[in-house]
Amino acid sequence: MTPLKLPPQILRLVLLTVTILGSYGVMRHMLRPASFGEYGHYRGAALEEIAARPPTYAGMKACNECHSDIVQKVAKFEHKTVACEACHGPGREHAKDPDVKNAKLNDRLCLRCHEVDEARPAWLKQIAEKSHFRGDRCVDCHVPHQPKETP
Repeated sequence: MTPLKLPPQILRLVLLTVTILGSYGVMRHMLRPASFGEYGHYRGAALEEIAARPPTYAGMKACNECHSDIVQKVAKFEHKTVACEACHGPGREHAKDPDVKNAKLNDRLCLRCHEVDEARPAWLKQIAEKSHFRGDRCVDCHVPHQPKETP
């Protein structure tokens, strides 16, 4: 019997495949974090790292300390269940120092909840941006704190 003689291109492909798989195995072993797989298929130390981050949201109580009139006004309308920071952005820094302004509101925030989507409940007012949008901004026609009123 003669030994099996492979064509050179097949031999090169086999060697390349073995090299790639071997390199992948070595790199996976070297780059895999020590805590990977501790609590399932993710890095276990990530939990401690995330918990150590300082919070960025202040909460409704912090808003109510200075803006109680607006919080009371919102409580009478549809947006009463929406947290202030859902539209105004994280407010921890503003709560500590009132001179620090929150991010400016933009219309993408309104559309995040009110753009037509069949998965949303029927009671949530929805608009098709292309046919509804008449002005420069949503707040040109709508008062976010009192949605039924117009400016």
